[in-house]
Amino acid sequence: MKNLHFTPEQVTQILEEIAIQENGLQDLLRMSIEAMMRAEREEYNSITGDMSNGFRPRRTFGRGKVLELRVPRSRKGHFYPMILGLLRDEEEECRKLAFNLYGAGLTTEQVGHIFGDIYGKQYSTSQISRMFNYARDDVQSWLHRPLEPYYPILMIDATFISTRRVDHVSKEGYYTILGVRADRSREVISIVNFPTESASAWETMLSSLKERGVKEIGLIVCDSLTAIEESIWKQFPGAEVQLCTIHLQRNVNKHIKPKDKALVAEDLKDVLRTGDRYDTPSDGWQRWQLFCKKWGKYYPSIKKMGENERYKLHFTYLGYDYRTHNMLYSTNWIERLNRDYKRTTRMRGALPDPTATILLLGYVAMTRSAYQRKIPKIDYEQKKFRWEE
Repeated sequence: MKNLHFTPEQVTQILEEIAIQENGLQDLLRMSIEAMMRAEREEYNSITGDMSNGFRPRRTFGRGKVLELRVPRSRKGHFYPMILGLLRDEEEECRKLAFNLYGAGLTTEQVGHIFGDIYGKQYSTSQISRMFNYARDDVQSWLHRPLEPYYPILMIDATFISTRRVDHVSKEGYYTILGVRADRSREVISIVNFPTESASAWETMLSSLKERGVKEIGLIVCDSLTAIEESIWKQFPGAEVQLCTIHLQRNVNKHIKPKDKALVAEDLKDVLRTGDRYDTPSDGWQRWQLFCKKWGKYYPSIKKMGENERYKLHFTYLGYDYRTHNMLYSTNWIERLNRDYKRTTRMRGALPDPTATILLLGYVAMTRSAYQRKIPKIDYEQKKFRWEE
């Protein structure tokens, strides 16, 4: 058949007729890409002496729609069109978009519906899940990255999330360690699943930090889980321990009748005061004993708390610069992260397994913009912490 020759005006008219049809722009894009790939294969064959060998199907994204392409092949199988590399970049962005939506709190089903609206094709939950593979690698690499040899402060806490394991759903513990670096920025350095919270689980986590390069920690802020300080000192004997004062207040409230809670809270606020230049841990301990003596007359369990010297660890913060007290006396920073975790997981009900849960929590922690900022005033404490200039 003879080659047909069209004038520029005829070509324009043909293209306009295609463009006005339903999905016309997509058809033009597909035709243009396929023409470019065929031309590139002809040039490749002329240079290498290879021969054409039909086409293979390829699905990709383009201008907000799914493109079904016929990709030229060569007989030796070494031909790869350059434009596919550019389209692959767009596919990568689509995968990132899918996981960003998932990380923002949407379910895989909801992400699939959104992609259906954008690209004109419905995506199953399994297809969306497969798009997350790149994120799994990124999160796992981030959670196992080498760490700094010295962290002035670590905050550790566990949160409980409904998780499916085999054929049973239960609340399982997800342990997070948040570190303050010597440059005054924060970073999550570990997220691990243990079904229940225990001091031995924390010891295992702290031991793994040493394997990743951590040699010294200044202060560890944690809840008052039984024997947790012993687990800390086994791994980092030089670290000081601050038991969270928020957890202490919650624990006290468990033993108080509703009619007394307002008065107890007012007294406890004075016991756990912050910002006093001349306050010391021994001063705090004395206030605590007086508090327990006063309320122990009515609540024997409170009286026992005043006799337990372990409660001295709730006043470690008073040994630091008074301007840092409200930053060191609780696990508040990590509690905020736990709220972000819950906000992201709330819409999903039970997560399918611990691996999927850690993927989601890791993404939330990894992308938290607040951690990129340096903490103001924390470097007022110069004696016990070593800060970078």
